[in-house]
Amino acid sequence: MIEFHIEARSGVAPYMQLVHQVRQALRLGLLSEGDRLPKVKEVAAKVAINPNTVLKAYRQLENEGLVSPKPGVGTFVTGTLGDPETSQHGPLRQELRQWLVKARTAGMDEESIEALFLDTLRNNHRN
Repeated sequence: MIEFHIEARSGVAPYMQLVHQVRQALRLGLLSEGDRLPKVKEVAAKVAINPNTVLKAYRQLENEGLVSPKPGVGTFVTGTLGDPETSQHGPLRQELRQWLVKARTAGMDEESIEALFLDTLRNNHRN
């Protein structure tokens, strides 16, 4: 089951952070069709946000065709964003972990690593 977290200083609305986390879990194959998302009250209590914020995120995911609520039972994944080649992710993930160790050894903090990664991703996409 997915565990949500909220970054208060990210500048991204909390409901959108939840939406992004579900999408990411779907892309990585961590969630699949039939999986149940945590109950609204559980998420609200764990990440200290208003239950209406969680409902807004779940409604957004429902509008995108990714989840479906079942009254009294929960919200279930009904769509996927997964790549059929998720089996290829393992070796890539291992290489990325090795790179992260090198970056930390070079003295980079998490924000610097993220900034470098995003900059490289954006610039590589343009080429």
